[in-house]
Amino acid sequence: MPPSRPRRIDRAVTGFSLHPIERNGSVPGHAEPFAEPASGVIRQTVDLYSRAAFEPPWIGYLAFLDRMVVGTCAFTSPPRNGIVEIAYFTFPGFENRGLATAMAAELVAIACRRDPAVVITAHTLPARNASHRVLEKTGFHLADTLDHPEDGLVNRWRLATPADPGRELRQ
Repeated sequence: MPPSRPRRIDRAVTGFSLHPIERNGSVPGHAEPFAEPASGVIRQTVDLYSRAAFEPPWIGYLAFLDRMVVGTCAFTSPPRNGIVEIAYFTFPGFENRGLATAMAAELVAIACRRDPAVVITAHTLPARNASHRVLEKTGFHLADTLDHPEDGLVNRWRLATPADPGRELRQ
């Protein structure tokens, strides 16, 4: 039986939305200056765009709960060899509210809308943590452990899709 699409996360997090961080650091619909940690995220994202690529929708996003910035998430780069990696971070004070799960689920939805055949991955530290549960709830499974050049030993998670039930992961 082929793997099923990840289950849609119930939007119990009322008022949740993602807003793209543009190449110039602006966030459409939000003209006010952002406080830390959001302003730091924006600076780092713009720097990443200058070194990597700015190719929507494979970009960084700020997560909002109503009009309050509560976290950030991103594709670490455009897909390479049919594989894309997601990352997410809930800002301090907003943890344990389902926001990381909502961010991960929304990135999965964006990726699937853009390219249903893309393999979606994520990296976590090997020690069991909240991010493991976020990925499990979003439909990911632990694929392997690897020695990442910047992060050291990490777990690589993978979301199997009907279009790609088991393509081998390559760096």
